[in-house]
Amino acid sequence: MTRFSLIRPLAATVAMIALSACALLSTPDPVQTYRFGGSAAAASAASVASPTQVTLRRVEFPEAVEGDKLLGVTGTETAYIAGARWVSPASDLYMESIENAFAAQATRVRLIGPRELTRGQRSLDIDIRSFEARYDTPGLAPTIVVTARARLLALPERTVAAEQVFTVEQPASANRVSAIVEAFDLATRDLNTQIVAWTDASAG
Repeated sequence: MTRFSLIRPLAATVAMIALSACALLSTPDPVQTYRFGGSAAAASAASVASPTQVTLRRVEFPEAVEGDKLLGVTGTETAYIAGARWVSPASDLYMESIENAFAAQATRVRLIGPRELTRGQRSLDIDIRSFEARYDTPGLAPTIVVTARARLLALPERTVAAEQVFTVEQPASANRVSAIVEAFDLATRDLNTQIVAWTDASAG
């Protein structure tokens, strides 16, 4: 048998392996996308004639959770939950949710979003400190923990008029992606309700 006749079967085998690899790379595992925070709600009628104008600054998220991945934490170990993504970066979804919450629930303040040019009398800064699914025991249903620091600043001096840390813990009903996403949604709504009520009470 000649050397050339040995090379041809080897080349054919390499080509088949390459084609198989391409086929595997072209069919990744399916990923389901989700959202949280609810949809836009109708604006509520303010209970005061001249509500305090509050400017909302861009909400800050930790780098590990500002994107579209869902973070799970077990003790000191972290991992992203497989097969699930937020439909948009979590920081964008949260901005939408907090603006919707103020529109629907605020009675003493009017929130001015980052896209508006109107200047407010107060500035609201929100820093999300944690936004994660915490597992006390691997394999069991996690608890969603969302922690945020809110600061209300007087303008134009930017002196701190009020400051508070909020923490919401929402157990998931099961260790399934759908149940975990539902718990993230409930936790976010609860957090936003508390922040709106606190801002209403503190901005006057």
